Amino acid sequence: MASSERSALLTYRLCGGSGEEERGRERGRAATASVATPRKLPTFLGVVVPTLLSMFSVVLFLRLGFVVGHAGLYQALAMFAVAYFIIGMTVLSVCAIATNGALDAGGAYYMISRALGPEFGGSIGIMFFLANVCGSALYVLGLVEAVVDSFGIPPGQEVASGVRVLPQSYWYELLYGTILLALCLVVCLVGASIYAKATFLIFLIVAAVLGTILVSFFATRPLGVPIRMPHLNSSETENGSFTGFSLATLRENLGGGYGVDYTTGQMMSFSTVFAVMFNGCTGIMAGSNMSGDLKRPSYSIPRGTISAVLFTYLVYNLLAFLMCATCSRTLLQKDYGFLRDISIFPPLVTVGIYAATLSAAMSNLIGASRILYALARDDLFGRALALAKKTSASGNPIMAVILSWLVVQLVLFSGKLNTIAGVVTTFFLLVYATVNLACLALEWASAPNFRPTFRYFTWHTCLLGIAGCCVMMFLISPVSASVSLGFLLILLLALHYLSPSSTWGYISQALIFHQVRKYLLMLDVRKDHVKFWRPQMLLMVQNPRGSARLIDFVNDLKKSGLYVLGHVELQDLDALPSDPLQPQQDSWLSLVDKLNVKAFISLTLAPSVRHGVRQLLFTTGLGGMRPNTLVLGFYDDAAPQDSLAQHPAFTSTREELPLGFPPLRAAAAPKLLSPREYVGIVADALKMLRNVLLARHLESLDKLWELRRAASPPPSIHVWPVNLLRPDSARYADTCSLFLLQMACVLNMARAWRRARLRLFLCVEAGAMPHAQEDKLRQLLKDLRIQAQIQLVPWDGVVRLHWQAPRGPRGDPAAPGEEEAAVNFPPNTTQVSDEYVCAANKMVLEQGPAPAVRFLYLPRPPADTGLYPLYLRQLELLTRDLGPTVLVHGVSAVTSTQL
Repeated sequence: MASSERSALLTYRLCGGSGEEERGRERGRAATASVATPRKLPTFLGVVVPTLLSMFSVVLFLRLGFVVGHAGLYQALAMFAVAYFIIGMTVLSVCAIATNGALDAGGAYYMISRALGPEFGGSIGIMFFLANVCGSALYVLGLVEAVVDSFGIPPGQEVASGVRVLPQSYWYELLYGTILLALCLVVCLVGASIYAKATFLIFLIVAAVLGTILVSFFATRPLGVPIRMPHLNSSETENGSFTGFSLATLRENLGGGYGVDYTTGQMMSFSTVFAVMFNGCTGIMAGSNMSGDLKRPSYSIPRGTISAVLFTYLVYNLLAFLMCATCSRTLLQKDYGFLRDISIFPPLVTVGIYAATLSAAMSNLIGASRILYALARDDLFGRALALAKKTSASGNPIMAVILSWLVVQLVLFSGKLNTIAGVVTTFFLLVYATVNLACLALEWASAPNFRPTFRYFTWHTCLLGIAGCCVMMFLISPVSASVSLGFLLILLLALHYLSPSSTWGYISQALIFHQVRKYLLMLDVRKDHVKFWRPQMLLMVQNPRGSARLIDFVNDLKKSGLYVLGHVELQDLDALPSDPLQPQQDSWLSLVDKLNVKAFISLTLAPSVRHGVRQLLFTTGLGGMRPNTLVLGFYDDAAPQDSLAQHPAFTSTREELPLGFPPLRAAAAPKLLSPREYVGIVADALKMLRNVLLARHLESLDKLWELRRAASPPPSIHVWPVNLLRPDSARYADTCSLFLLQMACVLNMARAWRRARLRLFLCVEAGAMPHAQEDKLRQLLKDLRIQAQIQLVPWDGVVRLHWQAPRGPRGDPAAPGEEEAAVNFPPNTTQVSDEYVCAANKMVLEQGPAPAVRFLYLPRPPADTGLYPLYLRQLELLTRDLGPTVLVHGVSAVTSTQL
């Protein structure tokens, strides 16, 4: 087992990236190509440059003036602070997860799926894919807007003039966007290396443009800028002004002045402007999306992402101040391309806008393709994404790129940048919230293997990031946020029920363990009270093939209590090379899942069954969750029947029966324990103050037929709360009788048994005032809130047999030695003859109609171990031919009449 205890990280590093062999074989050739592909990109080219270009794109060149013009300097700075606070918290979480192990392709999807499990990972992967797709479409539309602004024929003109030769309409702009998107597709199809080189060249251009813009604020003289409005004729314009540094201009632009967006005709507000502005912050995952192509992703992602975020924050704030101090509000609000108008070299600004926006579109397209490829490779959606697994000879996921391109093309039909800005922002905020959630879950789970080398985060930063993302999501667009969350929930449920199990590990298991341990420590057995008692069952199972219906029946009896399936393997660990129980665990757990019972498994090795049961009674459970009731099948000579093959859980599907369980014992084969040892187990449990249930003929109980048959009256549960083997001391209010009543009531409370009716049998003798006894019993049931029908059963003829002379074990007159032994027997079972027991059995059997199950009083075993076989024989006679029967002996008070 030692080899299986390696972490995925260790396997990855020791084996050169070929770890998780089982999953790798399932991935097939696509995964092999990906693993074989060398990682080439350093920190600057792989993380810093893509992140900067994704954040310096549409917002910087085409929408920063729009944000400042509507919101004013104060609110714009507040927007930047809020936005960067949210992404700052997210960046800290990304850095923590990225430095906690080896990263593969998929970026945020890979991080979330390996941290939170396939359900969250797959659903957020789809959301992140859509976010990148919409982001790519947004940047393409922004580029189209810039191209049309520079080269489009002005509204109202029909003839081209000069460089303005491009027609303007919805379909023409869709055509331009399609051509530009095709250019992005060509670059992404070539591969990540050419993409990195192209983005570096674009980065140099953008850096030069940014320097030019900063110089222009100081070098350009005041000037008026005519603004052509789309809804006006070409001869009518509005005038904006560049005033140079002016205190009056700054004062005018300090406060907000929300107006109508001239491209959509919608009234702007803080939330709508913030939605547009936040798109300039959504590029923080651009470097993480390239994790599969980075040389050292755990090193590059934290350093590159933090550097890029800090730099963009400073630039945005600086430019916002310069714009407010030099440009009129009209210019800022109504001329998206004003930076070109005030530049000392306008063509360079135009080139910069085109280059930065094109780069951002490519970044989102290649990011979406990598996420889609990772989703397809993990087989979370089965054949739906099988096509996206195909890669080129160099490992580039070309089909994922093409599929992503097709989806972006569909989004382009929306037509306007500001229209999809809110949707893109909502998607990215949802992804960022989930990244923070993943880091928060890892931190709260306190798993020893969560040891990120990046330590500048706490659960507080994760929680703040989640809260900030959720609040801004609903402030920006409540409808989009609600629809996104609903879609996420649908994906979660679909993946939970349909996706195959993974080997990644589930954070939910770590969190559950952490919380269960905490609450188990709080579960103080010294504070137990009978009002809150519940059965906690340990069912001993020799072979599940012969116990399927008993397992199901005890599951109904547990009443939300602990339920443990115990099994004793008769072997000696000293003579074995390894633990033989470990390979059996999966078979037992699969059985529990298939039978749909809420049970734990407890297996043990022992030299005998009795010693094994003792071990389980002593050791099973933790703290206040320990079995208080032992359930055994009955010991008789009946040949075991394979009821597992006929169980509805297996007959309703084509799946094979669980492997690992041996065939049932043949009828002529010797049993694993003797009658004396079996009764000894019952005695041991009672000495340890455990309640005992012996179940006979439960494998003949067809619960579905009994409880759903259209019969009148409904099925019944017969309860005999009197010690039939000790009629001279029969009482209905002792501890054992009350426990028996409680178990019958618990079964009746189970959902599957609510239609059944309890019938309580009161054995009466002539002259014993039966109605008075009935009234007392009825009052007891009323006090205990148990609804049951009471039926009087005269048993004078049966009791008369009890007072006859002592009988031998076979019912004949006792020999002198046997008579003496019978007189000295403990006063519980051995004073009765076989004739009396058979008469009691007949009395029980005659009370019709036949019930679904009977509950009978189980007497305590005799103190003399030599009488154990006789005790077991009397129990066999008492329950012979009764059908499904449960013998019950309780040692603990379980009923309460208090509030």
